Amino acid sequence: MLSTLQCWPPELSEEQRAQLINLATTYSLANSLAYLPNPAPSGPPTATIHAPFTLIPTPYPRDLFLKAQKLQHIYNVLYSRITLDTPFLDRILGAEAGVGKVDKFVGSLWRGWKAIRDNNGGKEVQPIHLGLFRSDYFIHQPSPESSDLSIKQVEFNTMSTAFGALSEKTAALHRYLFATTGYYGAATSLTVENFPPNQTASGLARGMITAHQAYGSPSASILFVVQPRERNIFDKRLLEYELVERHGIHVVRQTFDELHNNVSVSSDGLLTIKVLGRPQPVEIPIVYYRAGYTPSDYPTPQQYNVRFEIERSRAIKCPSIPMQLAGAKKVQQVLTNPGILEAFLQDPRRGKDFSNEELAELREGWVGMWGLDEPDGVTRARDHHSQLVLKPQREGGGNNVYKSNIPAFLDTLPDQEREAWIAMELITPPDGSKNWLLKAGEDQACLKDVVSELGIFGWAVFGDDSPIQEEAAGWLVRTKGKDSDEGGVAAGFSVLDSIVLVDGLQLSPPVGLIKAGLHEVVVNEATVQVSEKVKARGTRPLIRISSTFFWHLSSDYDLEPIQSLQTQAVEVHQKAGEDETEIQTYEKMKVGTPVQK
Repeated sequence: MLSTLQCWPPELSEEQRAQLINLATTYSLANSLAYLPNPAPSGPPTATIHAPFTLIPTPYPRDLFLKAQKLQHIYNVLYSRITLDTPFLDRILGAEAGVGKVDKFVGSLWRGWKAIRDNNGGKEVQPIHLGLFRSDYFIHQPSPESSDLSIKQVEFNTMSTAFGALSEKTAALHRYLFATTGYYGAATSLTVENFPPNQTASGLARGMITAHQAYGSPSASILFVVQPRERNIFDKRLLEYELVERHGIHVVRQTFDELHNNVSVSSDGLLTIKVLGRPQPVEIPIVYYRAGYTPSDYPTPQQYNVRFEIERSRAIKCPSIPMQLAGAKKVQQVLTNPGILEAFLQDPRRGKDFSNEELAELREGWVGMWGLDEPDGVTRARDHHSQLVLKPQREGGGNNVYKSNIPAFLDTLPDQEREAWIAMELITPPDGSKNWLLKAGEDQACLKDVVSELGIFGWAVFGDDSPIQEEAAGWLVRTKGKDSDEGGVAAGFSVLDSIVLVDGLQLSPPVGLIKAGLHEVVVNEATVQVSEKVKARGTRPLIRISSTFFWHLSSDYDLEPIQSLQTQAVEVHQKAGEDETEIQTYEKMKVGTPVQK
């Protein structure tokens, strides 16, 4: 697998790439794998552009993909329980004792949530929560010599988990290209069996339907809170169409500013909004936020007031404010502290217990993290800055500080703001993988060294007195140039991708190429020099008759010389009068070592 990654993509001719580009762009526009142009129109759209994508899916270890799907079920439960643990969130993120003291955005959300609780006897108005989650991973290779690949978590998203529907469309695009062209037989791993299914839109819709049923008003509509002039509109529309066409549930889309004039909450918590063409306000049982995850969504107190008005209603929120806070980077870091994970997953008062082995699997997917407010937090960050990223409590990309930029940033960071930042060890993806990236407006795909980030979607519906219902719900792959630190597709850093599953650590390609029964040998200047030396001695023939036995071995298989043959070879060289220092000896090695070098 490691060598497959390092030798990707398979070779394609210019003519083949041109055909793939033509097929891919027309397919994407015909199937809503699309964006609105930049800038997005203020009125009804009159044009679209295809979303950025790769021409070929990225190879991904089957065992790591299945592990990520398995872990999602544990993460669904973990973050459900964090959401319900008000004292924990108050302590870690509150404006009195936590990050909210120094982070204005976090503090504003927390204070609004606390005021709602205080006015309701310390309890949530609606005890049921809906989470649409995504856990993001990179493949990690500890060192260039290592064939030990693992998945390491980048972050866990609890709000506005984007690209679910478009990830499904990207996987369908690659399956279509394979069905149409077979990718010209360029790689044996590209088979229909190795394209994993991806039904993210229907999976996320199941979470919404489950919450809708828990609310208990079958004819009520779902509210999507959206950003104005959003370019990534089709990702949301496809989810809306899934709800309307397959489940008969109407969706209303409004911005915070529109809701300011249209939202109403009754004395008993009923949430209604005015909708054009409806004689009466519409009851809302579910509020799905695709806005509100960044401070720029709240330019004035008016937007916060709308958010808090919805929060004090009995509508089920996705996410509620405590669930949004649970997705903070600080929580991700605190979970790595001793005993915290056990408190959430092995306390029988919280429900199902998880085994030590399951907790160990979660921890295997984490990298080192610490808070800059810890006693040696800043010193450690300075000392190890080349292997670190600093993260604030923000979503949406463009907020992190990487490697060489860290020391200067720390010089300007006020002491009181350290609590709002965490330090995280960088994940090291394998080197050498490339792919063809195609962005809108470009008639040629660009071949780049890339890294790919896998996201696993999941959903959970839960409350204080109800068992957690949850599922894994599809996946997303975002691929970016290796020289880019950030990873957002909408921000222009990444393109959408899908995966082809591969098994084991495959050695590919072989050390030599075989064409028509001839074993091609690379001859360079050193080869000529050795040949002249042997010719001058006259002790050995220049013609070498080679009988080669090809056996497919995994690259982590140990190769060791047969001692009797090695001894015999040394004797032959010595009889030929060769100097002992010129005799080549071979140490024990892995099959994949020559390819990695």
